Amino acid sequence: MAYVITDNCIKDELCVEVCPTDCIHPKKDEAQFETVTQLYVDPDGCIDCGACIPACTSDSIFVADELPEDKKEFAAKNAAYFAS
Repeated sequence: MAYVITDNCIKDELCVEVCPTDCIHPKKDEAQFETVTQLYVDPDGCIDCGACIPACTSDSIFVADELPEDKKEFAAKNAAYFAS
């Protein structure tokens, strides 16, 4: 997984708009959007392009290898969202 979205996410979908591989979900038109607290990056779809980082206004996206210690759990949470 190249990038990870954490709990700072405000679900404004700016990252979704710039993602060239459509790997950030759920989107507003998807059923789970209202029930989740954040968006998630699909580890299999992310191509490590970095387009999402400057688009994120809440500083909630990190390079997986650079996750702060208190945010490391979000790598597994992003992957788990797409596992079901």
